[in-house]
Amino acid sequence: MATDYYAILSVPRDATQDEVKQAYRRLAREFHPDVRKDDPQATERFKEINEAYHVLGDADRRAHYNRYGEVGQFPARDPGDVFSPFDDLFDVFFGRRVRGVRVGDDKAAGGQDLRYDLEISLEEAARGVEQPITVPRLETCPVCFGTGREQGSTPETCPTCRGSGELRYQQQTVFGHFTQVVTCRECGGRGTVIRHPCKECAGTGRKEAVREVSVRVPPGVDTGMRLRMAGEGEGGMHGGGRGDLYVVIHVRPHRTFTREGVDLHCEVPISMVQAALGDEITVPGLGDAIPVAIPPGTQPGARLRLRGKGMPDLRGGTGDLYVRLRVEIPKDVTPEQQRALLHLADLRGEKVRPQKRSLWKKMKDRLQ
Repeated sequence: MATDYYAILSVPRDATQDEVKQAYRRLAREFHPDVRKDDPQATERFKEINEAYHVLGDADRRAHYNRYGEVGQFPARDPGDVFSPFDDLFDVFFGRRVRGVRVGDDKAAGGQDLRYDLEISLEEAARGVEQPITVPRLETCPVCFGTGREQGSTPETCPTCRGSGELRYQQQTVFGHFTQVVTCRECGGRGTVIRHPCKECAGTGRKEAVREVSVRVPPGVDTGMRLRMAGEGEGGMHGGGRGDLYVVIHVRPHRTFTREGVDLHCEVPISMVQAALGDEITVPGLGDAIPVAIPPGTQPGARLRLRGKGMPDLRGGTGDLYVRLRVEIPKDVTPEQQRALLHLADLRGEKVRPQKRSLWKKMKDRLQ
C-alpha cells in the first residue's frame, strides 16, 4: 500500500505549498527527537514527517506522487538545490548528513561520527544479542535547533569580510603582485556573525548529553567488525544532520574454544583404554554438550569434525567444530594395573621392562 503523505502531515490533497510548509514546521518542531527526549517513537515519527515533506514540499515530486501514488524512481534533487521550511532547521532524513549547505545565512555542518568499543562473549557472538550502551555525545540544542542564536534573531553580515567569509591580502614583491586568500577569523568563513547567541547552548548550537542506545548484534560477528548505527553520532549545527555511531566488536577469549573464522576448535582428554577400544563421550558445545563416538584405535592428536556445530556465518550457514583428542597416559599405576598391562603386552608379543619410578627419577635428575 502506498504511503499517504497527506495524512502524515494532516493536510488535504488540495493544500497549498505554504500550507504544507506550515504543517511540516509545526509537526517537526513538535516531534523533534531533541524536544521529545522521553518519547521512543519521536525519532520514527520525525523521520516520517521529513519524508512526507521531502515529497509534498517539492512541486515536481508532489505532482508525480499525485499522479502515480508513489515516488518511485523519480530523480532526487540536485545536492545544491536544497530547500528548508525553517530558517534554523534543515530538512534531513534520519541518519543522512548534508555538509556545507547554506540555510539562511549559516552553513550547515554535519555532526561527527563516533566510535564505541563493545566487548561480548563468544556465546553472545554465536546467538546474537541486543545490548544497551551509554554514549556521551553532543546533541543539537533543542532551543535554537543548532543555529546558536536566540529565537527571533537573525545572523548579521560579518563587518570584517562583508559576507564573503574570506579576506584577500595583496603583497608587492620583486616578482610582482601576489594575492593571498584566508578564511575570515571573525565569522569563521560563514560570512555572518551572531550578535544574540542562544542562552541554552551559549551560542555553540550543541549541548553535552549522555544517551542510552540499544545495539543489536547479529549472530556470527567477530572481533574487529563494525556495526554502523545511522544518525546516532553527534548532532549537527545550523541544520546539519547527525553523524553516525560505529560500534566495534571485541569477542572475549573463551576458556574452551578457539575460533578460526566460522570454525571452532577445542581439545578433549580421553584415556588410553578409550582410544584403544573406542567409546561414546560428550564434548562441550556453545550450548548443550554434544555426544560423540570415538572409533577404536584412535591415535593421540586425532581430530574429529562435527559439521554445523561452529559459529553462524553472517552470509548464511554455520561453521564446524573440530575436536582434538588428547590421549592421557596414567602416571600412577597400581601393581594390579601394571600386571594387567604386562599381560596385554605379552598377548601382543611385546617385551616390556618396567622401570621403577625411583630409578627413572635418578636418571632424570642426572640429565638435568
